[in-house]
Amino acid sequence: MRASFAATPLSARGRRYPEEESAHRSCFQRDRDRIIHCSAFRRLKHKTQVFVEHEGDFYRTRLTHSIEVAQVARTIAGALGLNFDLTEAVALAHDLGHTPFGHTGEDALHALMAPYGGFDHNAQTLRIVTRLERHYAEFDGLNLTWDTLEGIAKHNGPVVGDIPYALAEYNAEHDLELHTHASAEAQVAALSDDVAYNNHDLHDGLRAGLFAEEEIAHLPIVRDAYAEVDAKYPTTDSYRRRHEALRRVFGAMVSDLIETSRARLVATGASSAQEIRDIGHPVIGFSDALWADLKQIRSFLFNNMYRAPRVMEQRARVTQAVNELFPIYLADPTLLPQRWQGHGAQVANETALARLVADYIAGMTDRFALQQHARYSGRDVLEGLWPGQDAGA
Repeated sequence: MRASFAATPLSARGRRYPEEESAHRSCFQRDRDRIIHCSAFRRLKHKTQVFVEHEGDFYRTRLTHSIEVAQVARTIAGALGLNFDLTEAVALAHDLGHTPFGHTGEDALHALMAPYGGFDHNAQTLRIVTRLERHYAEFDGLNLTWDTLEGIAKHNGPVVGDIPYALAEYNAEHDLELHTHASAEAQVAALSDDVAYNNHDLHDGLRAGLFAEEEIAHLPIVRDAYAEVDAKYPTTDSYRRRHEALRRVFGAMVSDLIETSRARLVATGASSAQEIRDIGHPVIGFSDALWADLKQIRSFLFNNMYRAPRVMEQRARVTQAVNELFPIYLADPTLLPQRWQGHGAQVANETALARLVADYIAGMTDRFALQQHARYSGRDVLEGLWPGQDAGA
């Protein structure tokens, strides 16, 4: 049953460019489908989550991560009586703006773009769905509903102060009310991201050999999960034991998020999606106890996975690739594909040209970025780097 504070197609705030609505899909279903069919979504298949794409077929990529986030978000939205189509659309879109090589590529591109307004992957997502996807005859972008654009722009909360360049540029033309919180649906998508990556990074880190089960067995939530599995399946093999434990970690996070958020939503007394936006604080969240546990898990992953020597070596090498690609295209835009050169003919100044180059590099997959770097530099920055560990399923 849909809650009174859920977003509804009837209360949706329309599209920037008016269109005749579908006879078979709601406006939010249509948004979701446009996201799934866009070029940027397909490219997520070969973009880093933590491990560069070439390292193995079993590690998460941005695409599999986005699908996992959408699944979690849809489950939570359904349990809370929210609009799961809007939730799913925001969840599927949330990483479209990521560069090759994940946050490492983003950090490199942000530093390179510092003289031109910087780079932010959330703002880049909005730029993709409002401008860079060019498939429709009547408009650039996907012409998503205001509600979905709002969720993309501020699913992590209000955007105030130093607003990312690309986001400020669009918001000046189409006000997304950046100073308020987003809908409950968008907030669910944001927290579902936390659920997904905390769980699957434990799994991928174990597979990569960056840490052992013994090292995570003392962590909160994980400790109780392993104890439950050992009591119920004392003779199971280590691989099944790991999977059974981590699926319980996953379930504990989802259950806590649902129960805590349900109580918060009821306490608001809100009777519309707009009232949720106007409350002035998040309504979706974990309990204080579970949030404290998650901080310990995130600290462990930061020290033992994201900052592991092998991962840091990889980060240094791909940072070098981005740092060397950017000035090559900036100095000679004719190296861009012909279609992109057409866009370049319209640039008014160096900032616009830098933004064009950043758009192009940000859209690259890991594989293509490495190929392009090798083409112009004559070397493979990842040569000799540790191989992926693909054994198992």
